[in-house]
Amino acid sequence: MIVASRKSVADLREQLAPYGRILIVGCGTCVTVCQVGGEKEVEVLGSALRMAFRIHGTPKEVLEATIERQCENEFIREIAGTVAEADAILSLACGAGVQALAERFPGKAVFPGVDTQFIGILEQQGIWAEKCIGCGNCRIGDFGGICPLTRCSKKLLNAPCGGARGGKCEVDPNLDCGWQLIYERLKSIGELDRLSAIQEMTDWSKSHEGGCRVIVREDQRIS
Repeated sequence: MIVASRKSVADLREQLAPYGRILIVGCGTCVTVCQVGGEKEVEVLGSALRMAFRIHGTPKEVLEATIERQCENEFIREIAGTVAEADAILSLACGAGVQALAERFPGKAVFPGVDTQFIGILEQQGIWAEKCIGCGNCRIGDFGGICPLTRCSKKLLNAPCGGARGGKCEVDPNLDCGWQLIYERLKSIGELDRLSAIQEMTDWSKSHEGGCRVIVREDQRIS
């Protein structure tokens, strides 16, 4: 899932200061799971912003809405009427959701209410860890199901750097060495011979370095 973190109420108050009526829009998927942008968080932030504006002598009307997914027009349509009443939109979705709202409502100012961080998983309650950088050329199968581009601080594809100590990364001793994890994983499934293969350099043109990416599935399109 896409993991995000909260922006401070102080920063949001400053950004939204010029607007009289503000609509906070939550998203019911990724940011709900990581507990920064679901219906509950919309309500909490709405109360905090109303209080912050009131304390600073500039009370404002703060509207609230949460939809299933901000990245799909089908769900965005549900709030069109509420958006029409607002001067500005504060999106608690990932960066894709923020831009989807901006494209759908070109006459409205749209601001991000959270900072999009990475694609990751919930490791334990309150802890999310990055697992994928979206390189566009997934070769995790060659490494026992562990991504060296994400788990190795140096993004090495052909063996470790040699700087790890005690299974910990030399860049950050709080991190497990990605290549130690790969070795142990391949050993556990009896496929250490995979490490003898020379991996080609990553084709970064398939990642963001090649520009904004678009995927077209002709079998899914409706003409």
